[in-house]
Amino acid sequence: MIRLKNIAADFVSLFYPKLCLACQSALQGNEHILCTSCMNSLPETSYFRDTQQPVMELFNGRLKLEHAGSLLFFEKGSKYRNLIYQLKYKGKKEAGIFLGKLMGARILESRSGSIDCIVPVPLHKSRLRRRGYNQSAILAAGISPMLNIPVVEDVLIRKKHTATQTRKGRFERWQNVEDRFECRKASTLENKHVLLVDDVVTTGATLEAAGSCLLAIPGLTLSVATAAYASS
Repeated sequence: MIRLKNIAADFVSLFYPKLCLACQSALQGNEHILCTSCMNSLPETSYFRDTQQPVMELFNGRLKLEHAGSLLFFEKGSKYRNLIYQLKYKGKKEAGIFLGKLMGARILESRSGSIDCIVPVPLHKSRLRRRGYNQSAILAAGISPMLNIPVVEDVLIRKKHTATQTRKGRFERWQNVEDRFECRKASTLENKHVLLVDDVVTTGATLEAAGSCLLAIPGLTLSVATAAYASS
């Protein structure tokens, strides 16, 4: 029976091969998400272990953070941008779990302090309905088992729908998300160290708005983690 299943799987993969989510080449039997070549060339930052780096500097004077870091450089023209694209727009949740696990591993290596829970940046309910999932929550689901801490999704709420941030400048991005978040059941996170998670940080406007809302909760301390960093 097992042999027949293997033959069937080989037959399907012949016509519908699984592709590397970065370079789109066919994956071999022992490869998952990325081919070996792309895996070995991941454009990783060292930001989770460094205290002086662009992501921390981005929030200086804007958010009081314990730490902030990003896993990958999000460079224009890079094939690795496709990982985020596939997660965000093509329903490839496995890409988010993969990136989340890597983020969790790097956070563990950084020894950045005891984190109590993970809060993904929420989508507005109308966008969540259209997309069917929140990409930041998928990343959080990958991080969670690595750090052995829960994901909390019912406290930070996006109360207004906002237009995409992609082609907006820094001030426009801030205007787009200002007052767009609120916290419910805030007592759940009192005196907790919270890891706020998003897919990409560029100007930091969304994370600043969401983080400011969380920091109004008594005793809460905040760290930020994203899958990628794109310089604005």
